[in-house]
Amino acid sequence: MAVTAAMVKELRERTGAGMMECKKALVETDGDIDAAVDHLRKSGLAQADKKASRVAAEGKIVLSLSKDGKRAVMVEVNCETDFVAKDENFNSFAEAVAANALSTGPADVETLLDTRIGDETVEQVRQTLVSKIGENIQVRRFDQVSTQGTIGAYVHGGKIGVLVDLNGGDETLARDLAMHIAALNPEFVSEQDVPADVIAREKDILVVQAEGSGKPPDIIEKMVSGRLRKHLAGITLLGQAFVKDPDLTVGKLIEQNNASVNGFKRLVVGEGIEKQEANFADEVMQQVTGG
Repeated sequence: MAVTAAMVKELRERTGAGMMECKKALVETDGDIDAAVDHLRKSGLAQADKKASRVAAEGKIVLSLSKDGKRAVMVEVNCETDFVAKDENFNSFAEAVAANALSTGPADVETLLDTRIGDETVEQVRQTLVSKIGENIQVRRFDQVSTQGTIGAYVHGGKIGVLVDLNGGDETLARDLAMHIAALNPEFVSEQDVPADVIAREKDILVVQAEGSGKPPDIIEKMVSGRLRKHLAGITLLGQAFVKDPDLTVGKLIEQNNASVNGFKRLVVGEGIEKQEANFADEVMQQVTGG
């Protein structure tokens, strides 16, 4: 069967593959477009597997909130470069994944990958996107919050995402708290939430530092106590100075609004992933060889 330009165009639109790849697939499948789609998908899977070992430390944090404002999810979807993180196809995929996470409430990433976007699973769509874009793309992790109170949600530049579960207060306060957490990265809500071993370890360090000052034991004790309070204030949300008004602690702000924080989630794109140093010679060689 003769392969026409219209057939190549249709196959390219359906698969996102290159024009020559589409023409070759149609020739090999005798013009059967559905068979050509399968052929390209199989080739795409091989390409996706080949790219899976590449470090994907860029990407985007995407939020999805329920209409009643009582449930929210944020998903981290990674790619290799910031350029692809701005790509329309990548962003559409990330938003669809977040919507699936909100609607299905999956237990883990593997379950999320089995949910469907149209007629395909998230994993199948991911693999096709890898073939189309040419970078390793991964759905890395997600966090979700359900509440009877108010959810504060904020994403900064697509790179930092925060969800806050707030009792009392209002939506403005919840969002302000989310923005504060994005900026100052507290580790815990309050001092009561800091594990005893974390406090003990910090105290041991402070004691050694203070003993090196040569001051009397009673002065050392006061020094350690004061420095420990300052440290705990710095790592707890309620102890930190509010980012919009440094003269006011978040704890005091919460108190003034008759509110309380049940908890919060914070994700940063690429956090904990060891990035590889760019080797432009290798990148050029990969492009030349189709690696």
